[in-house]
Amino acid sequence: MIRVLPPQVAAQIAAGEVVERPASVVKELLENAIDAGARRIEIEIAGGGTELIRVSDDGCGIAAPEIDLAFARHATSKLENADDLSSLRSLGFRGEALPSIAAAADVTMTSRTADADAAPYVRLEGGAISDRGLQGAPPGTTVTVSNLFGRQPARRKFLRSPGSEAGHVSSLVSAYALAYPEIAFTLKLNGRSVLQTSGSGRLEDAAAPVYGGEVAAALLLLSPAEGAIQVLGGVCAPHVSRAGRGYVNIFVNRRWVQSRRLSFAVEQAYEGLLMTGRYPMAIVDIRLPGEDVDVNVHPTKAEVRFRDESAVFGAVQRAVRAALLAQAPAPSLTGSSPQALHLDVQPSTNPLWQHAAHLSTRSPAPIPAATVPGQALPVLRVIGQFGSIYIIAEGPEGIYLIDQHAAHERVLYDELLARRASRKPNGQGVLAPLVVELSPAQDVAISCSLDSLAEHGFQLEAFGPRTYRLRAVPALLSGEDIGGSFLAFVDEMLEAEGYASDRVAMSLACHSAVRAGQTLTPQEMRELVQQLERTAVPNTCPHGRPTLIQLSAETLAREFGRR
Repeated sequence: MIRVLPPQVAAQIAAGEVVERPASVVKELLENAIDAGARRIEIEIAGGGTELIRVSDDGCGIAAPEIDLAFARHATSKLENADDLSSLRSLGFRGEALPSIAAAADVTMTSRTADADAAPYVRLEGGAISDRGLQGAPPGTTVTVSNLFGRQPARRKFLRSPGSEAGHVSSLVSAYALAYPEIAFTLKLNGRSVLQTSGSGRLEDAAAPVYGGEVAAALLLLSPAEGAIQVLGGVCAPHVSRAGRGYVNIFVNRRWVQSRRLSFAVEQAYEGLLMTGRYPMAIVDIRLPGEDVDVNVHPTKAEVRFRDESAVFGAVQRAVRAALLAQAPAPSLTGSSPQALHLDVQPSTNPLWQHAAHLSTRSPAPIPAATVPGQALPVLRVIGQFGSIYIIAEGPEGIYLIDQHAAHERVLYDELLARRASRKPNGQGVLAPLVVELSPAQDVAISCSLDSLAEHGFQLEAFGPRTYRLRAVPALLSGEDIGGSFLAFVDEMLEAEGYASDRVAMSLACHSAVRAGQTLTPQEMRELVQQLERTAVPNTCPHGRPTLIQLSAETLAREFGRR
């Protein structure tokens, strides 16, 4: 038998689509406050949000004749007709938030416009108005929500602990504080202030109370580019990273959204700048015309759909990469006592260096889409070698310790990319074709990378199950034991599995670079440092490990008591 549900039951079911947990209530009230033009928003919760949620703002307020209407379903001030849906600029627009909240809790709203003498208030219990009147209040709106899900015990029992629910609220408020640095946010949990932003309008000032001073200091601001898609916000320099993926905040027209694809665009922009297992911190706000994005695809507006998702993905990736290449500084050693440095400058007779250091001191060909970092290396003077691992060099800003393997890997990698871009692989034919047999894992790595291998000078022919005939190899692999070098290179590829299309170049560079423990001559060290100075990204190897660290002159003076 088909029945029409009673209005109260229908309202509670509809409320479940909007009000999933206390953070959902806070989100809707926050967005209303922002749409009202607030410059100050205070959020207070108790008991994880089930006992109390109060959101106060200094926005435009609601006129007395309209305060009851605010709780009517599908009542909104954000749009007038269906055409407005194609060019939305407000955060809220459905007209369902307040009635859904009122169906799930007890709600009191007090609001005053700037020209009103008093503030009207209305109280709802179980979705119905139980009291209304006038009282004194400053301009703006205060919404108090209590006893959330008190009449729906089945919903309340599925909530997490009060601490966990408070954590969701904190994450939400933090995100909006980053999206709207011009608004002063205050968050209080059980009477204790846990977040307060200044509302100065500077992203760094908003990031400091959310993530701390180290993150704010490492923030690299994104520069707007020409075109319909603008990517604003900031990303952290690679030396400030995290072990998890939860620190990339994505906003679309200042609306906080969840998008794994756009988060991946940010991660890809860091490729070669972060070590494996480390993830970036970023605040990315994508601005584009309203008709190019559909925000009406999710009940809580947490997801959006783009007219051209690939264009948005590319814009994010380019903007983040450009900021990293232009602004990321070299890591430095500060605040610790440096150990005595032993200078070891001895002649080198190591044949691997003779083989791998074939690069001339000429400037390599430019790499497509790469820019010279704003924090490019200064001209350095090589002093010596420490432990047959690090090159010690002097610059105008202090001492630089350079990891010889990571630095050489960066030099080789950039040259390989340049040769690939110019379609001039440095391959050398094998005197007698060599047949190599691979393991199943090695065979998969090779078969998935045949095109890229050819671009770098390999000539391979299938010669049976898991067997290939090798006719040419890049000059970096030429030598007495070509077969052994090839198999070692394939193993490097297996370790670089996560690096997508560039793993051939990365593996070649890693396999061929000078190793730790190899003693270099002064001339070899000078050539390597000069080549590193000319690379596009001198601060990291292709795998994201630092190539160098700096010990500033100021730190040295302080440690020796000269400051």
